[in-house]
Amino acid sequence: MHRPVAGGAPLVCEAAGMRIGVLGGTGPAGQGVAVRLASIGHDVVIGSRDRDRAQGVVDDLYEHWGDQVASLSAATNDDAAAEDVVVVGTVWDAAVATVEQLADQLDGSVVISMANGLEKVGREFRPVMPPEGSIAAAIQRVAPGAKVVAALQHVPAAALADLDGDLATDVLVAGDDDDARTTVLDLLAEIPGITPLDAGGLVNAQGIESFAAALLTVNLRHTGEGTLRVVGIGRRK
Repeated sequence: MHRPVAGGAPLVCEAAGMRIGVLGGTGPAGQGVAVRLASIGHDVVIGSRDRDRAQGVVDDLYEHWGDQVASLSAATNDDAAAEDVVVVGTVWDAAVATVEQLADQLDGSVVISMANGLEKVGREFRPVMPPEGSIAAAIQRVAPGAKVVAALQHVPAAALADLDGDLATDVLVAGDDDDARTTVLDLLAEIPGITPLDAGGLVNAQGIESFAAALLTVNLRHTGEGTLRVVGIGRRK
């Protein structure tokens, strides 16, 4: 494994691939991001509190997708937390506690937070925000040595998991560490159908996460699968 050097250049997503760990990789979001990243050539470790459960998920995904996800492997969350880039793929209300338990392993690592705090009330979704303003910010608080980047909040887990489907979505990426944010922007740019957009510092994760409630409410009330598209912009500087 190759950890990013604190304060150094961003990790380069080369053809040989990176090592990527997914905490809570047995759930829908974790499985979705794992298969997408494995399908573009990265070595992806699906983590779980129970390694046998993780291995069962890896076996099921390989049976379904075959060699497209041949680079998937199984591990505990502790082992998955030691990779180059770590994605927090747990359900939203377990994300902060999971990261807090692994804070030492995550020191110096690029950590992708993709969770949205949501509750469904009648025919709408409402944001549930922690005192820090966003789940990404709360993760940064409990793992101060990690380089937390918010991304993928508006991409449905089912869409990520369907390698036959066209994602056709923009992804807002926010983080305080410039090199870490660039690493995630470059990584997501490799995924067909995703256009990653630099959304600045981690403070903007508050708006990114809360917007997910409005987007899901629109989809619920208009019986659709709408995603995020940003128009009228040029290339990233």
